[in-house]
Amino acid sequence: MEKSRKSEVLFWSIALPGFGQYLNGKVIKGTVLILLEFIVNVMSGLNYAILPSFYGNIHEGIAHVDFQWLMFYPCLYLFAMWDAYRDAGGGTAPYAFLPFVFSAFVGTVGVVYSPVFNINGVYLGVIWLPILSLILGVFIGKMIQVLVIKWKKKNEVIK
Repeated sequence: MEKSRKSEVLFWSIALPGFGQYLNGKVIKGTVLILLEFIVNVMSGLNYAILPSFYGNIHEGIAHVDFQWLMFYPCLYLFAMWDAYRDAGGGTAPYAFLPFVFSAFVGTVGVVYSPVFNINGVYLGVIWLPILSLILGVFIGKMIQVLVIKWKKKNEVIK
């Protein structure tokens, strides 16, 4: 499958979890992911937090969310991205899932600390801290992927 197809699926999955699955012809899986995305989004109050956060009213955004629901969002979001990308023929390198998995882990930690984490009194809130955490998670996952591949190659040479 050509690289642009994999990118198309990945970017549509970023736009809305489940869209990438539709492009891959996985209609039931896509529908389930879209429904889960809407349920978690509505129950967490995520969309109510986005607008004030973009306007710089970080504490208002924090006040609108239900963290019990919001903590599911990064894992759901990243799983949908990984699944669509993999089904489109991407992620064939060894341990290619690690950047997605660690992005989900670190993004969830970003959600957990979003009400209290600040830099010199500036809060990033429930939108910006998790987004930055997702990016950090990709880099951590990529580093771990490279290290595991090197470790496995080293151990294969020894045997």
